[in-house]
This record gives sequence, C-alpha cells and structure tokens, in this order.
Amino acid sequence: MHVTFHGAVREVTGSMHMVSDGQDRILLDCGMFQGRRRESDRKNRVIPFDPGIVTNMILSHAHIDHSGRIPLMTRSGFTGRVICTRATQDACDYLLRDSAHIQESDADYLNYKTVRNALREMKYGGENGDRKIKKLLKTDTNRINQAAIAEWTRKLHLEAVEPMYTMADAESSLTSFDGFPYGTEVTVGDKLTCRMYDAGHIIGSAITIIHSRKKGRQRTVCYTGDLGRFDCSILKDPTLMFAEEDRQIDLLIMESTYGDRTHEPVADLKPRLKQVIGDTIERGGCVLIPSFAFGRTQELLYALHELYDGGELPKVPVFVDSPLAVNMTKVYGEHPETYDKDARQAFLKKDKNPFWFKQVTFVTSVEDSMALMRQSGPHIVIASSGMCEAGRILHHLRNRIHNARNTVLVVGFMAQHTLGRRILDQGTAYREAGRKGDPPVVRMYNKSYPLKAEVVKIGGFSAHADSEEMVRFLKTGNLKINRIAVVHGEEEQSLAFADRLTREGFSAAVPKVGESLTV
Repeated sequence: MHVTFHGAVREVTGSMHMVSDGQDRILLDCGMFQGRRRESDRKNRVIPFDPGIVTNMILSHAHIDHSGRIPLMTRSGFTGRVICTRATQDACDYLLRDSAHIQESDADYLNYKTVRNALREMKYGGENGDRKIKKLLKTDTNRINQAAIAEWTRKLHLEAVEPMYTMADAESSLTSFDGFPYGTEVTVGDKLTCRMYDAGHIIGSAITIIHSRKKGRQRTVCYTGDLGRFDCSILKDPTLMFAEEDRQIDLLIMESTYGDRTHEPVADLKPRLKQVIGDTIERGGCVLIPSFAFGRTQELLYALHELYDGGELPKVPVFVDSPLAVNMTKVYGEHPETYDKDARQAFLKKDKNPFWFKQVTFVTSVEDSMALMRQSGPHIVIASSGMCEAGRILHHLRNRIHNARNTVLVVGFMAQHTLGRRILDQGTAYREAGRKGDPPVVRMYNKSYPLKAEVVKIGGFSAHADSEEMVRFLKTGNLKINRIAVVHGEEEQSLAFADRLTREGFSAAVPKVGESLTV
C-alpha cells in the first residue's frame, strides 16, 4: 500500500490523503482549505490529481475542511461512492448545500463589486452616480440584481468570477453518499475494506480502519480524522477498544491540531462560561459568540440549557443566528444513539430537548437577523462562521465590537490568517496591555472598526483532543501501532507532537505535501 498526503499537511484545513494498493485508490476526506481569500480560492479550485482515478472516498466527518470539495470532485469525474456514517451523510445534506450557497453568493458579490467599480471609473450617472449605480445593480429589496450584473459584465468585457461549485453540483454530489452504522465492514475496493469507529469529535465523526488483503498478506492503515475530547457533554468519548481484527496498525494517520497545547479542563467549561456571560450582563452588554454551526453551536446550547435550568445565570435571551445551525441542530436531534449517558440521563429520560429552552430563538430570515442587530439590553448571539470569515457573525461584529460593554467570546480554533484569529490575537494583546491607549483596529467589508469589546477565549470548548488526550488515545487504547504520520496541524504543532510521540516511544514523522509513504 502507498499513502500520499495531499492536504492538511503542516496546516490545519483541507484534509485530503490517498491510499492506493496498486489496483484501487481510496481518498480519505476531500476538505476545503480555509484562510486568506485569494490563497484559499487558488488552493481549493485545483484537485492535485485526476478525480476519475479515485475508486471510492472515505469521509471522516462532515466539517467543511474535510468534506467541502466533494462537489468539485463529483463534477470533475469522480464516479465512486462516498463512504461515511449515517449521521455524517445527514449532516452533509445541509452542509454541502450551504457551502454551495456561499460559493454562489461570494461570486455574485465579487462580480457586483467589479461592475460597480467599472461604472464608477466611467463616471456613470454623473453627480449622483453612486445612487444610480446602486439602483441599476440592486433590486428594490437591496439584493444583487444578477441579471443586470451579467449584462453589464458582458457589455464592459469584464472577467466574471465563477463559483467553485454551484447548488446543482452540491445536490448532485449528495447522490454519491452511502451512510453506514459504526462497526460495519464496508468493501471499498477489490481487496480493500474499512470499518468506522466513533471519534467523539462531532456527531457522526469516525476513526477509520482500512485493510488491504492481497496475496495472503494484510496491511492496515488507520485514519483518526479529527479526534474528540474525553468526558465532554453530549457525545461519547473517542473509541479506545477496537475489534481484535482491527488492532494491528501498520500506519496511523493522526491529527495534531493541538499537538503542543493543553485545553482547559472540561469541568471548568460551564463555570468559565457562567463567569464571562455574567460579567457581560452586569455591564449591560451583548455576548457575541462566533461558532461553527455544526457541533460547537449544539455544545453551547446544551451548556446554556444546563446553566439556565440550574438557575446559575440570569435568563437573558439567546439567539442562534444561522439557518444552517437550525438544520444542524435537527441532525443532532435525529441521532440520539450517539449521545453519552449523561445527556440521556439529563434530558432524554426527562423527555426534554437538550438544544431548546424557552429563552432560545432560532433566527433564519435576513430581515430577522437585521432586526437582531438593533436588539438592546443584555443578550447572547451565537452566529456562524466559527472563524469569522463569512456569514452573519460579520454583521454582528461590525455593529458591536466598538462598544466596550460587549464581549466577543471565542470558543473554537481560529486558523492563521482568518479574521477570527486577528480579533483573538489583537483583543488578547489589548487586554494584556491593560486596555490602555487606542484600541486595535479590525477591518471588515473594507472598513475599519475599533476593537473596544472584550475578547475572551474559552479553549476547553474545542471539539479537538489536546496533546494529553491524543497521547491518552494512543496509550490507553488497544491499538498496536507500527508508525505514525502526523497531519492536520499548523507546522509547529505537528512537529512538536511528532517530537513528543518519539520521546514517548512511538515512531512518528510529519510528512510534506505530496509526499508518499509505503506501507
């Protein structure tokens, strides 16, 4: 067997690895790179091999940095099946459509800006040009007039931006999915099989064992995908006990997002959340929480539900401003078989929905989202995207970060070069300097905003295992591992984790993009 590493190698996003036995090629994940807009677009539009050569794909979980380029694959010649768990299949039904909508919306906006700027340079409309251009290129409801943009793009011989893929592409790709229960042996090639185990990262996430059986010899690759934390709410812990036939691993492909970091203890999460929200309420402010619609939002709702039920916080309104998060919460509700015993005991046995309580409002329409930005008094807003690169959180931030009474609460990983990372780094530096002098400035939508709001991070909400928990997975589980390829981490994290594993007695290395290993 040969394994080639195409994505999320010495970086966090864009997971993509190829397993080949000389006859079949199996792709492990097909993720989207997330970061600077131009760099992301360049990386994401190019598949580093002919999609037609791939026999089948194994998808570890539904997060876009693992699944987001599947529509591009199917549009470009991939005709195999996407093997995943049933919960992952259900989640992708929403996530990939949402991703396509974002691709189309971004392309529309960029084309609007191109035409608008060209008309401005032409001094179209004279003295009242901006007003006339806006009327020309937007509808009465202030939406982009796609027909007018297309017509003026053609008239002015401008280069139009095409979406990476469309809604039709996403819907077509969903017909390639086959969902299976954990523990099911699935044939993925002529001499290749796989079995999925619970990774504890998000609902449906899987650790995958891949067997190659040729000429009386067996070779086994294990792919962790993203590993979850231990003793967290809602989901079961990452699997430690594997079936006897799956225990001997020739190569483990292991994530390292937090390879050199330790999270806050799980037991401290609710007290920290209580403190941050309580302090903001006392100031009369709003708590803005950038959150991934899938996984993090449901964890937050669960924790807030427990705090409210326990009388530990004033029951201020909670708004979930994300149509995708509404659908993802439905997916969580449809798969209670994945919950841990605590969630069953606290909510299901009492016939209560873990993710809904009286103070929660799910915001779906644009009009209601805009009205929410005018909401006064203490309240909590959970909105996507989690790294502040797109979505409704941007509008809340630009309306709220200039007010020192408010708090931006960071509860997840912020990749390098994202707006979320800049807000976190600059806000943290400002706080550590005593919040003295001029506040840092953040740019959004080509405008600058003073970052006066408090910026607080609660790292323990991460859905990724930290360094200690990943070592726990290796040392207390029953896998017998020959060697480890460390992936899915910023370079310093991957290298530090590989170094630690070596000191712990494992054979570990960090591959480079395009590098192949022989198993």
